[in-house]
Amino acid sequence: MAKCDIGLIGLAVMGENLVLNMESRGFSVAVFNRTLSKVDDFIGNHPGKKLTGCHSVEELVANLASPRKIMMMVKAGPAVDALISELLPLLSPGDILIDGGNTYFPDTNRRTQQVEEAGLLYVGAGVSGGEEGALKGPSIMPGGSVAAWPQVKDILQKISAKVGPNADVPCCEWVGPAGAGHYVKMVHNGIEYGDMQLICEAYFILKHALGLSNQELYQVFEDWNHSELESYLIEITRDIFTVKDPDTGDDLVDKILDTAQQKGTGKWMSQHALDLGVPTTLITEAVYARALSALKPARVRAAEVFPETDRKYTGDRKQFIEDIRQALYASKICSYAQGFVQLEAAASENQWDLNYGSIALLWRGGCIIRARFLEDIKDAFTKNPKLENLLLDEFFTKAIQAAEPGWRRVVSAAVELGLPVPGFSAALSYFDGYRRARLPANLLQAQRDYFGAHTYKRIDKEGTFHTDWIRARQLPGT
Repeated sequence: MAKCDIGLIGLAVMGENLVLNMESRGFSVAVFNRTLSKVDDFIGNHPGKKLTGCHSVEELVANLASPRKIMMMVKAGPAVDALISELLPLLSPGDILIDGGNTYFPDTNRRTQQVEEAGLLYVGAGVSGGEEGALKGPSIMPGGSVAAWPQVKDILQKISAKVGPNADVPCCEWVGPAGAGHYVKMVHNGIEYGDMQLICEAYFILKHALGLSNQELYQVFEDWNHSELESYLIEITRDIFTVKDPDTGDDLVDKILDTAQQKGTGKWMSQHALDLGVPTTLITEAVYARALSALKPARVRAAEVFPETDRKYTGDRKQFIEDIRQALYASKICSYAQGFVQLEAAASENQWDLNYGSIALLWRGGCIIRARFLEDIKDAFTKNPKLENLLLDEFFTKAIQAAEPGWRRVVSAAVELGLPVPGFSAALSYFDGYRRARLPANLLQAQRDYFGAHTYKRIDKEGTFHTDWIRARQLPGT
């Protein structure tokens, strides 16, 4: 009996759909799940396909062609470590383990070393696109043991999404060693947090400042999806406004409780931004916005103390909608700029040689943040692989300059009307701070030196200085 091309452990929806994707591309797949009934049901529901159901990891390993390739689609964390420990004694040198979950990159760094020391190869592959992407073609961001890439390249690229004029460019390319692939996936998810928050702020202003109905909101987002904002998230937001609640007949979006959940990847990105000392401010505000939304009972009580106003925007409505579009576009540029700056800082710290243009193309199809302007990001890094910040690329410089007046009007109007816009305002503050040659940190350093003798540097001479501020002070009139 012929051995299978690859094995997959973990038949939740993502795992099942990846298996069906692999099989549809011509690969034979052995599958295993701790709940054995899921294995039997899955095989039974897909008769005639090149699938082999296994009732133990030993059986799965025995059914794989050498070098064995096993993709683990289990919950990130201890379950992955336990599965690796169970598999290692059963495998041979050169066999490959692939972690396709949302794993925190330091764990992938550690596991890559552990598996390589055992004579095997390890791949930490970020997989984005949700259930539909897993079935039809996700964005895949593989990293880990460099020697594993030639062995898994064909499978991973064939099952990935395809872009380009002929839809033949795979959204899957080698990212880098150790945890680089999972790091890029983490940044993808952080940017996803930012994108979603910005879209929600645009929706909130349109709804509350202009009083747009859901039908009108549908048309606005439909129009925006034919502009620079064309993207998967704009598209699905448009569609959400058309769905009715089957119980009441009302618009479903208005029946949904306004408390957002999160799985932690956005938080991971913000935490590591602090470790690196890079200002990933917009994505961090998006994480905090979800945390604030979860305080529903407290917000309801606060609303009784500080009642909402029903003030509306009284200016040119058509121009204001365009201003909101420009604010969304400019803020989105800042979000991606921050994301790539963090990637560059992480690459420097971990000695990864990342190809930022290639990473932009990985996100061009299959994933949640797929958008037209990722091609512009790819072009920016093609022109200058060492680009310090996307804001300094000519294309994005001009885009920000064109959007800036409307962006400022939107943030100002939202503040005046009492509408929270943490994403828009964080992006604008980042832009204003980044473009200032001099910031008030000179005073901050003086404060630190005053109370803690932390020293400071000067603009007119080299060296490190400390002042006895109490002795040196000269009070007015003395």
